[in-house]
Amino acid sequence: MKNKIIITLMLLSSYVSFSQKNITWEDLAKVEFIEKFFPSYGEHFLYPKFSDSVKSLEGKRVTITGYFLNIDPQGKLLILSKGPMSSCFFCGIGGPETAMELQFTSKKTFKTDAIITVTGILELNADDVEHFNYILKECEALLVK
Repeated sequence: MKNKIIITLMLLSSYVSFSQKNITWEDLAKVEFIEKFFPSYGEHFLYPKFSDSVKSLEGKRVTITGYFLNIDPQGKLLILSKGPMSSCFFCGIGGPETAMELQFTSKKTFKTDAIITVTGILELNADDVEHFNYILKECEALLVK
């Protein structure tokens, strides 16, 4: 009987360690930005300083819901946004913390402004201005609405 309990506890703990964490846009808003000059571009960009709570999510499998945006005609840059296209980061309504780059394991297409739930591995990006501050890798998505 004791062995069964130990095995059950081990299985449950391994399940919990491999499951994803549900996060919200409020979780990702715990970041500060300062303007930083990037000599290679000759421009100032917003440089993120991630809070400890955000840093703790890096490399973890997370799930978040938002609006799907496809702003790239070739479909190479896919975005999840806190708000729809009419009020997204690119329209000046929100900051960089209200959008994340999606990198799917296989090609996915949804209509712009479709509400989707995405699960993937969260990467924090502070230095590469060619990519978003939040990148979700190995994404899987489910259409919500």
